[in-house]
Amino acid sequence: MASGNRRGSGPLLNTATTLGKFMAFLLVSVLCGVLTAGLLVPLAAATGTGASKSIEFFDNLPAEFSPQKLSQASQIQASDGTVIAEMYSENRVPVKLDQVSKNMTGALLAIEDDRFYDHGGVDPKGIAAALFSNSTSGTSRGASTLTQQYVTNVLNDIRISNGEAPTYNGSKTVLDKLQEIRLAVSVEKKMSKDEILEGYLNVVQFNGRAYGIEAASQYFFNKSAKDLSLTEGALLAGVVNGPSVYDPVAHPEAATKRRNIVLGRMLTTKRITKAQYDAAVKEPLNLRITPRSQGCYGAKMAPYFCQWVTYQFLADPAYGKTRAERQKLLNRGGLVIKTTLDSRLQKSAQEAIEATASTKQSDPNVGHAAVTVQPGTGRVLAMAQNTTLGAGAENETGVSSLNFNVDKYIGGDPGNPGGGAGGFQPGSTYKPFTFSQWLAEGHSMNEVVDASRKTYEVGDQTFKGSCFAGGAYTILDQWSPQNYGNQNYGNYSALYGLALSLNTVTFATAAKLDICKIQELAMKMGVHPGDSQSLNKDDLTHSPPSALLGTANIAPITMANAFATWNNDGKLCKNLVFDSITGPDGTKYPVPSQHCEQAIPTDVAHGTLYAQQQVMKNGSGRGRQLDYPSAAKTGTNDFRSQTWFIGSTQGLTTAVWLGNFNEASTSLADLIINGKKDPELDGSGLAGTTWQTYMKQAAPHYPHGDFPSPPENMVNDPRWPSLGKDRIQ
Repeated sequence: MASGNRRGSGPLLNTATTLGKFMAFLLVSVLCGVLTAGLLVPLAAATGTGASKSIEFFDNLPAEFSPQKLSQASQIQASDGTVIAEMYSENRVPVKLDQVSKNMTGALLAIEDDRFYDHGGVDPKGIAAALFSNSTSGTSRGASTLTQQYVTNVLNDIRISNGEAPTYNGSKTVLDKLQEIRLAVSVEKKMSKDEILEGYLNVVQFNGRAYGIEAASQYFFNKSAKDLSLTEGALLAGVVNGPSVYDPVAHPEAATKRRNIVLGRMLTTKRITKAQYDAAVKEPLNLRITPRSQGCYGAKMAPYFCQWVTYQFLADPAYGKTRAERQKLLNRGGLVIKTTLDSRLQKSAQEAIEATASTKQSDPNVGHAAVTVQPGTGRVLAMAQNTTLGAGAENETGVSSLNFNVDKYIGGDPGNPGGGAGGFQPGSTYKPFTFSQWLAEGHSMNEVVDASRKTYEVGDQTFKGSCFAGGAYTILDQWSPQNYGNQNYGNYSALYGLALSLNTVTFATAAKLDICKIQELAMKMGVHPGDSQSLNKDDLTHSPPSALLGTANIAPITMANAFATWNNDGKLCKNLVFDSITGPDGTKYPVPSQHCEQAIPTDVAHGTLYAQQQVMKNGSGRGRQLDYPSAAKTGTNDFRSQTWFIGSTQGLTTAVWLGNFNEASTSLADLIINGKKDPELDGSGLAGTTWQTYMKQAAPHYPHGDFPSPPENMVNDPRWPSLGKDRIQ
């Protein structure tokens, strides 16, 4: 039973009143006369006027006992089987009877039911002795057999599972006890003695952190139940009588006294010798308390990924009609949830993140995160960040409940939280979308544009836009795009402009396009606001400069997936986090299957990927090259509060973000990051450092050869001859 008084103190055996003694007398008479035949109805005939109602109630009591599967912890694992975290309502690890030490079973039988192997589920002699003792001495000697206790524990487990209050001895009525007796008789007819004992050992509660003997052994002694010593078995056998009263941590003296009583019963029943008894009662408790971690807050790795996985599980009706049903399955179903996480990559990502922006040496507003997806599958392989997962602790240094890598809601549904921060401004990592639309509309990447400094006046309709009235965007506020360092103004190719991340080139190319098509292309590639509450179907703003320089808040995983689309022949793949979900009986639960669809033309994808390679060779990312082909884009927003580095090898795409997650408009320039300040910090700096450090270790585990080449005419359009430095190859 779960807690409180275990045996013999309920109303049935309470002899403090005349009615109690009368009921005790009746029960003894009846039980001694009829229990051996399994017939209990005559009990009601002796009660006089209310007999008919009692008989009717008793006849309606369930006679069949069908225990549900015991609550078991679910495991969330990496793809190689490494345990990420365990989820449970009750810490339980079921074991077979032969996996339990004889020291434990002997102690339990001695103190709880010495005649267990001799009775048929209810012990008339035991009840008679208990009632006689209680009525004559005022004690509360127990009378329930292990079979009855097994029934009660299982019924309580079912009640708790269904959200109902358990029934303990102190709150049982006579009829509750009769139901227990009737079911105990039924159990004895269906199960062997060893099966009942095994069931009891697995269901009984030892304290609030351990259900069943294996979990209790691990918690109290950090060992398996099969290895319990004589004193350890005696201690645990004593605890079940009152987990709170005999808690060896909270009440070591009471627990020791109870243990010695158990040892005394073992001596009396000749299960141990006098010498063993004398030695055992002198031993200290020798506890080795080893709590079992619970949930994503206690994850062994990737706590934020763990949290995101559980949120996706809870949002999926494949695992239950309601969120409550899905939560119950997760916490009690004993599932093995194998995820897509690559433990090798995760370790490298976490180490790189912490080496760049450790929370111990950085301003508490500095967030740093990285996420890796596999092009062609959408599998999420790594998800790391510099903070510790903690609930509602945003002001505590180094602790955050927010997952920087993901959306605020799963699928943009406000009814399904995703745990995300809602995204961040991607800055110049957004420029490749304009470049892709440039190629999609038939332009060559070496086509030259006038990228001189220019002021766009209010009322100007420089930008064509099919989604605006009149087919053009009317400028509402004056703005003058400028390049980093206030340089590189002139005539440059689109390729040169993207490689060096020149704002004026981006605006000049956009002026030759339908700017509405730029955002349409981005949305086809899965881009959406990170705080979407409209099922991720929100329109991105089509107005420059927002549409060109990435001012919408977008989650790193969304940007990683878009870049993986360029790295996958233009096919967008939905993210996958589940490899398999299996129940303890081998049941296979459905998991989302791989789903990819063509988002942009293949040649456009290859062309944009080619341009990103130039970023690494001669552009803003040239200091972050790897030993194998790589393609990337750097990004810094106008406030210099958000910095990015998003890049790929043939087999991996990783987005790295470093920014001010609490105050989005406050620059990183004045914040300490790893003990230093950097007023010129941009995407190629610390974010690039993390990307390079991590990808050097991660890339060799996956394909890392050459990228596909774009069509020759897309690179070398004869209408636009090379201008030397303007053409980067």
